Amino acid sequence: MSDVLERLAQVLEARKDADPDTSYVASLHAKGLNKILEKVGEECTETLLAAKDAEHSGETRDLVYETADLWFHSLVMLSRLGLGPKDVLDELASRFDLSGLEEKASRNP
Repeated sequence: MSDVLERLAQVLEARKDADPDTSYVASLHAKGLNKILEKVGEECTETLLAAKDAEHSGETRDLVYETADLWFHSLVMLSRLGLGPKDVLDELASRFDLSGLEEKASRNP
């Protein structure tokens, strides 16, 4: 599973400095972090709406599609900040032996 994320991270990194007229990823980077964050927020909202629809209809196709868009734009955001999926996966892995309540309590206020 993480192989897909790593491959995508490599593509995103390669396209970061591509021609913004021919690369969607490059166009986001050219517009700056605020535009990338706007897209993450937009995709987050669309994912939430798709989840609500899925709960009522039982149809999950749109939810999966919107979640993929959210992950994609989140990876663009991470790339912009010099991070990648490995950073997030490592953080998730570090939480395996910690209950959710313990993890939350260990955060800095």
